[in-house]
Amino acid sequence: MTTPSASDIAAALLLLERLNVSLEDLQTGHMADSIDLKPVPTFAEFVPEARAATSAGSLKAYDTYWKRLVERWPNRRLNEPSTMEFIQLGEWLKANRTVRRTDRGGDGTVENFVGAVRRLYSLARAAGHIDERRDPSSALRKPDRPASLRRPLVHERLTALGEFAGSTGDDPELDVLIIRLHSETACRRGGALALRPMDLDAEQGLVLLREKGKSDRWQPVSRSLMDGLVHHAATRHAPMNGRLLRYKDGTAITHRRWDGLFVRLGKHLPWVLRENVSAHWIRHTILQWVERNFGYAIARRYGGHDRRTSSDRSSVGSTIVYVKATLEEVAVALSVLTGEDHPLADRRLLDRHRGGDQRPAAA
Repeated sequence: MTTPSASDIAAALLLLERLNVSLEDLQTGHMADSIDLKPVPTFAEFVPEARAATSAGSLKAYDTYWKRLVERWPNRRLNEPSTMEFIQLGEWLKANRTVRRTDRGGDGTVENFVGAVRRLYSLARAAGHIDERRDPSSALRKPDRPASLRRPLVHERLTALGEFAGSTGDDPELDVLIIRLHSETACRRGGALALRPMDLDAEQGLVLLREKGKSDRWQPVSRSLMDGLVHHAATRHAPMNGRLLRYKDGTAITHRRWDGLFVRLGKHLPWVLRENVSAHWIRHTILQWVERNFGYAIARRYGGHDRRTSSDRSSVGSTIVYVKATLEEVAVALSVLTGEDHPLADRRLLDRHRGGDQRPAAA
């Protein structure tokens, strides 16, 4: 029997690697069960397959980094890059990131990149393209998040956002409606963007917010805000099942409207740019106010967190299952917040909480 040369051994090992087979697999004798004779796909081959198995919302977060992988390693197979190569690529992306107003050193870029790589490889494992033992993403770690600098806005600052949104720019009507929507509902930007005319229940004073984590909820709003939303949808010809918030020409707005809005507000209110204030600061402000004045359970429902189950039970305890707030209690909080009675508000609770100016800002 001829002794194989070093080059023969290297060639054999390369073939096994491309077939996603290890020496251990060969030694077990169960090759039919453990070996897939199809070569592991390249990044250029697999990323389109991964996109087809990913929701539009998730793809928005992952696809930027998947494109980078295809650009960098189009012909490399998924089992070829090492964990160290991914770490190095993450640091390269961090060093070459676009520095935005909210930049905090680039760790967010690395965190998002690691998340995208992990998702790609989880799909590859599900498709049978790669074995868990050879998954280079399994050892990747996200950097620790820095402590958030976000804090609740004081009365005067929250009021100033609405005043300058409604008195500056090319579409004050739209911008003040955006600020008002966040200030009453504590919705996320995605919830405001997804709002449709068919999501308005004018009779009961409710809007349907569809947000991340399947936290869809009917949220009470004041009569004046409901009138503003209905008027905006009608005058800007928003289709019933299309986005409600629109430019003057009827085009649906995108997330860029928020970016431009807060940059403009920062020109009039320097603290907005200095502290990187965004719409999420308004959410923070309203939910803390609700928690301080009405308790944790009502604040939890007000913010759309009450639909989270397993992970929340492990972090806050099983008691949360039994102390869920009602829609009527949320309506009471909204009534006190805005100074306008809501049709669903429990009158006895409302009378109990009224008295003095408890609102964080003029509605």
